[in-house]
Amino acid sequence: MSANTDDAGNGSQPAGRPDSDKGAAWRVRPATSDRPSGESWVWVTGLGLTAGLVMVVLLLGLVVYEGVAVFWPKRVELITLHPEKGAAADSGARLAGEIVQSRTRRDLTRGRDVRELQMFVGNREAYAQSMNFRWVDEDSIAAREQPADIVVVERLAGGDAFGFPVEVRLAAGGKKETIAASDPRFFGELDKLIAAAVMVQANMDQVRRDHLNPLNRRIKAEEMSVRRAKEDNDAATVAALEASLAADNKAVVGHEAKLAEIAGGLTGNALVIRRAEGGKTEIRAADLVDWHRPNDAGVVGRTWHFLGNMGNFMWQNPRDANTEGGIFPAIVSTFFLTLLMSVAVVPFGVLAAIYLREYAKQGLFVRAVRIAVNNLAGVPSIVFGVFGFGFFVYFVGGGIDRWFFSDRLAINEPTFGTGGVLWAAFTLALMTVPVVIVATEEAIAAVPRGMREGSLATGASKWQTMQRIVLPASAPGILTGMILAMARGAGEVAPLMLVGVIKLAELPLGGVWKDTDLIPFVHLDQKFMHLGFHIYDLGFQSPDSEAAKPMVFATTLFLIGLVVLLNLGAIRIRERLRRKYQTSAF
Repeated sequence: MSANTDDAGNGSQPAGRPDSDKGAAWRVRPATSDRPSGESWVWVTGLGLTAGLVMVVLLLGLVVYEGVAVFWPKRVELITLHPEKGAAADSGARLAGEIVQSRTRRDLTRGRDVRELQMFVGNREAYAQSMNFRWVDEDSIAAREQPADIVVVERLAGGDAFGFPVEVRLAAGGKKETIAASDPRFFGELDKLIAAAVMVQANMDQVRRDHLNPLNRRIKAEEMSVRRAKEDNDAATVAALEASLAADNKAVVGHEAKLAEIAGGLTGNALVIRRAEGGKTEIRAADLVDWHRPNDAGVVGRTWHFLGNMGNFMWQNPRDANTEGGIFPAIVSTFFLTLLMSVAVVPFGVLAAIYLREYAKQGLFVRAVRIAVNNLAGVPSIVFGVFGFGFFVYFVGGGIDRWFFSDRLAINEPTFGTGGVLWAAFTLALMTVPVVIVATEEAIAAVPRGMREGSLATGASKWQTMQRIVLPASAPGILTGMILAMARGAGEVAPLMLVGVIKLAELPLGGVWKDTDLIPFVHLDQKFMHLGFHIYDLGFQSPDSEAAKPMVFATTLFLIGLVVLLNLGAIRIRERLRRKYQTSAF
């Protein structure tokens, strides 16, 4: 046998084998694929990314679909039930309402599956609150129709009302007049009545906002001043303050009388509708908000009503336990809180990152600080809420009250020693500062070394180099950290529940001076609303969870839209800075 025989018994020399290897043992390696090692893991990570993107898109699609569907006017079904298979005793033989959903369930008594429809029947005053939504067995339905003359009436309280118009009762100028639904003037008079009702409600809100609320705040301040003057035995000041207090109380009585006069303009006016199951509902003019006939409207009419519903949801105040009306105060408060948080977190995070990267002596202490910063990013948000409540509200806010607002503490009305938008912004800033620190450090480190050395070579100091070269070049990366901080802070709810968010509040911005404010028109001590908490309140604390479910999707849609708008604004600024400083790696 030849000496070149390999272990497999093949006597021929493999191709490409050098002569110098004749004495070495030769093994033929199995054929391998041309695919680089680890490529399979690239496919696995790609599939993971694809799955994540698909889930995000599906979730956003669900929110958009359900949120938009809230504003689209639905058809109203009139269902006639079989008398022998019967509805509940209080429902009669007919039901009118909007079909919400359907389901199939197993009926054990009949031994088969049955299909049911869920209807929103409204008319809360006629049914128990739990009966606003009714499940109807399809086998019990004798007929279904969509009558063109059925109306949906939106009310200030009590939810929507469904029925057939009967008459409009007018009592203007002491003359009582009843206009039947068959009268050609009916819908014109109804529109005038609703327009008058909306105007009256706006006038009453204006009187409360511009006159009564400031007077009540001034009366409280004057009462405290009177008490302090009496403690100081200053009789002249007490007399002057009591005279001013009496004048303000008289003004309050006058404005309350004006409110009664404004509301009295609608006394006796009402809309009467006939419910599908029988009986009539009289709706006071003061409770009217809007009406429409969805079954009689075409695509253009329904689209116009859809746009009106969306606009009202954006610009109106919430009402009826937040299940009706709009979310305007929550939108403004969320926007203002996010901006205030950004103003608080960016300077602190940037300064901390500059010190850690450029000035601190690298060693055990700096490494420990960086580890602590990274760990803070994983702390549950409720922990930051507890810290904010204890430190900002009790310690800082309580100290401010003791030093500057001790007279309000005497009547147990703290100013800054309670939850407010300022402490909420600081709490969110503390929660998101690790994101800004890490992003800023990476942005500073990405600035080319040659730019620094060129600046130092021209005689600039280290701070001048940081201020005029490094920071402008790293601005896009800093804005990236701010974008991430805004995205996280805008959607947080748990910490806000401890530091000032409430179910219903006035705007933290306004044109009325408050005596307790340090900055005019910005009420930093005031409690506030928030879109995230509004979603939580609707979903888990609403007295009618079924009626609040559409509002949850609609509010979620607007919260996502607000976060996207804030991020787009910051991204646009970042892109402009990136084009200006092309050397930046961000």
